[in-house]
Amino acid sequence: MTGPGLLGPLPLRGGSRRLVAEENVRGVLTLNEEYETRFLCCSAQEWEAMGVEQLRLSTVDLTGVPTLENLQRGVEFVLKHRECGNSVYVHCKAGRSRSATMVAAYLIQLYQWSPQEAIEAIARIRPHILVRPRQVQILERFHRNVIAEAAAESQQELPETIQLLPTTRTSS
Repeated sequence: MTGPGLLGPLPLRGGSRRLVAEENVRGVLTLNEEYETRFLCCSAQEWEAMGVEQLRLSTVDLTGVPTLENLQRGVEFVLKHRECGNSVYVHCKAGRSRSATMVAAYLIQLYQWSPQEAIEAIARIRPHILVRPRQVQILERFHRNVIAEAAAESQQELPETIQLLPTTRTSS
């Protein structure tokens, strides 16, 4: 992840303290369903005891696609921790599809990159990612929303006199 963050597989319980101590992880974004992490990973309460906030956005493995709402919630979670200078560990089971989709959404939001640019940036660091066609489709919708929001914000920033100028045609 560009900026203070990590993308990877399940953070197994035995390595969780190292993530907190060595990587300054203060947020964990889990894209697994609860049954996938129950016995191998820290619970939300265990993370909290280490000073880490966990956000679980359950997404079905292999065929699952995060919703637009969950992409937005995940990106906001990462941005909130990033503003505090903390790292966020974004994961699914293998760190290849669901979590890569979420990190791509983060990069789209941060840099207004296209989905392809975001996926390629992640693949340069983590070549074995696999963002499936339906995940690319949701990223394209997310990208359209980001671009529309940016356009609306830039329109609001125009001086009032420019916004109010009528469009008139004059005869020549």
